[in-house]
Amino acid sequence: MKTLSALRDDRVIAVVRAPSIPDAAALCAALAAGGITWTEFTCTTPEVTTHLRRAARAGHRVAVGTVLTAEQAERGVAAGASFLVTPGCRPEVAEAAGAAGVPVVLGALTPTEVARAVDLGAAAVKIFPARAFGPGYFKDLRGPYPDVPLVASGGVNAGNAAEFLGQGALAVCAGTDVVPPEAVAAGDWAEITRRARAFTAACGAAQA
Repeated sequence: MKTLSALRDDRVIAVVRAPSIPDAAALCAALAAGGITWTEFTCTTPEVTTHLRRAARAGHRVAVGTVLTAEQAERGVAAGASFLVTPGCRPEVAEAAGAAGVPVVLGALTPTEVARAVDLGAAAVKIFPARAFGPGYFKDLRGPYPDVPLVASGGVNAGNAAEFLGQGALAVCAGTDVVPPEAVAAGDWAEITRRARAFTAACGAAQA
């Protein structure tokens, strides 16, 4: 799958949660300048479809996250999202993704939930919150699920991202460590580029 292959190569998704985003395309450009080329705009952000549309039209790789309903999924896809992300196993979102022909990353925490996400057709499974059990948990999950792509989300930062990747995560989600809401709302693109660069540099330790 093209999207999955790109995620495996790039390894980082910036997850944006902010009260306002003055320029979604400029935000994505700032992240890309720091080495993060995937941006997830969440349904908890006001006017999320507007931000998705503007960023996608500018040629950026975008996903829509915190998707809880089929309607949110359909709107996100229509706005240009390359894939959908949920915080938990959401059958109606998986069904909507299948109908639209886009990948879905379903959220899970326990081994049973991982199996459920796979059964629902998840292209990858987001382990959330990853901080709950730490990087070693990914190594444990690789035992029964050696072929399931796992994404670490929740509590991932520059200090532990390399370890999550080293223990078997396909990719990690960078949240407030890279895109703090106040910096996004202020349009402080230079600061966001600096943070993205520091995060991706830290991830490089996983290849050492």
